[in-house]
Amino acid sequence: MNKTVTVNLGGTVFHIDDNAYESLIKYLNAIKGHFSTDQGRDEIMQDIESRIGEMFRERLNGGRQVITLNDVNEVTAVMGRPEEFAGNESKSETETMAADFSASGKLKKRFFRDPDEKFVGGVCSGMAAYFDIDPVWMRLVFACALIFYGTGFWIYILLWVIIPEAKTTADRLMMRGEPVTVSNIEKNVRSEEHTSELQSQFRISYAVFCLK
Repeated sequence: MNKTVTVNLGGTVFHIDDNAYESLIKYLNAIKGHFSTDQGRDEIMQDIESRIGEMFRERLNGGRQVITLNDVNEVTAVMGRPEEFAGNESKSETETMAADFSASGKLKKRFFRDPDEKFVGGVCSGMAAYFDIDPVWMRLVFACALIFYGTGFWIYILLWVIIPEAKTTADRLMMRGEPVTVSNIEKNVRSEEHTSELQSQFRISYAVFCLK
């Protein structure tokens, strides 16, 4: 008989047995250690914990109330371990597990508003990501609905209210149908940081040019 511990992951409280808790803490500490020098470490850890919490919720849908060591092992195998994504293997065990996870039907695209490609509220770009088409076509559909039927505006507002915004890196990955693994979260956060740096450099260069 094992003791149970209460933990909070992604805003959800879980009951987890002792052995599973020790394994989970060891895993999260290893991830923190791997990203100890990264500026986006807090965001990466928040996304990882949120995704783990989501996967735990899926596993408890059958009526179980306690997360076991087997649950932790399977979830962390899908997410990926530091010793796996720190190397340069062409195809790691993590990628194989993620592919299997997708093939089983558990990995699906999610409807989100895309804040990165938005023109107004990100509805069209989010729908375009879901259906894997160019956002321009979705915008044309709404424009035509507005001009010829007069309903495009209200449909857009309704979808803006209903569809959540992709706020985290994990949300953006799910929006595009990509596996939410530690490796993918890391790549996206670093890509966003690089893009932000380029935008800042452009603004500075533009300001200097205007002052000349």
